[in-house]
Amino acid sequence: MSLISIVVPLLNEETNANTIYDRCRNVFQKIEQDYEFVIIDDGSTDNTLTVLKDLAETDKKVKILSFSRNFGHQSAITAGIDYAQGDAVVIIDGDLQDPPELIPQMIEKWKEGYQVVYAKRTKRKGETFFKKTTASLFYRTFQYLANAQIPLDTGDFRLMDRSVVDSLKELKERNRFIRGLVYWVGFNQIGVEYERDERKTGESKYPLSKMVRFASNGIFSFSDKPLRLATIMGLLSSMLGLIMIFWGLYSKFVLSDTTIRGWTSVFISILFLGGIQLFTLGIIGEYISRIYDELKARPIYIIQEKINIPTGDNNE
Repeated sequence: MSLISIVVPLLNEETNANTIYDRCRNVFQKIEQDYEFVIIDDGSTDNTLTVLKDLAETDKKVKILSFSRNFGHQSAITAGIDYAQGDAVVIIDGDLQDPPELIPQMIEKWKEGYQVVYAKRTKRKGETFFKKTTASLFYRTFQYLANAQIPLDTGDFRLMDRSVVDSLKELKERNRFIRGLVYWVGFNQIGVEYERDERKTGESKYPLSKMVRFASNGIFSFSDKPLRLATIMGLLSSMLGLIMIFWGLYSKFVLSDTTIRGWTSVFISILFLGGIQLFTLGIIGEYISRIYDELKARPIYIIQEKINIPTGDNNE
């Protein structure tokens, strides 16, 4: 029988840890499918790790990776992928917004020959208008800018075949955008639709600042169009500057008015050109910061403790 690995990244989810475990276990018991849990504690500051240790004590299928600090959601998923031993790997968040009951449908698609089965949201319950709007804007902006056209309205909730997982393990970039990487490696992919539930307990681990950082990682890691945009804006500002030079010369030598001329246009042009220059430097800085991170070659995550991980099960 094939083995399915369930990768669950957790950060301060002590109230949800038992529930996500119970729901996933019930799903796999109903379909009589062999499975393992690979649960990553991403530097939680509550009792999440204690709850996980209790689960691991009673169920040896529960494997725990505890980070030395918070390394981020995408790093936690990466660790889970590195240590998962299954023939297929399912990524699901621990906030219970993505239903484990969808996993059997994913497995059926996998058995039909699809190597990636992603979950596509048709509704996002319990989320604010602002979050829904910004999420929709991000996906559509990413589709326009990026060289990896990820399906609209999808998250990290997906099933991946072992061949896909092995390909992902070869990618060691530090600023990770998992759903973009999954599309980039290719293979035969298909989506299944579902309605995303609202969070029952706890709070979102993605405030606006993290969402902006996450979105920028996705765009700057998969597109060079912002650099091209900076070039175009520089060209347009240069053309505007040239026009202003001719207008200034015309005002100086042709117009005989003694009043001060051109102060409005100079004021506007200085603000415009200064804004273009700062915007362009900001884009260049984003790319340079990512080059800097890659050159340092620091590990994507550091594991402080492993529980129920057999010797030899590692990311080498």
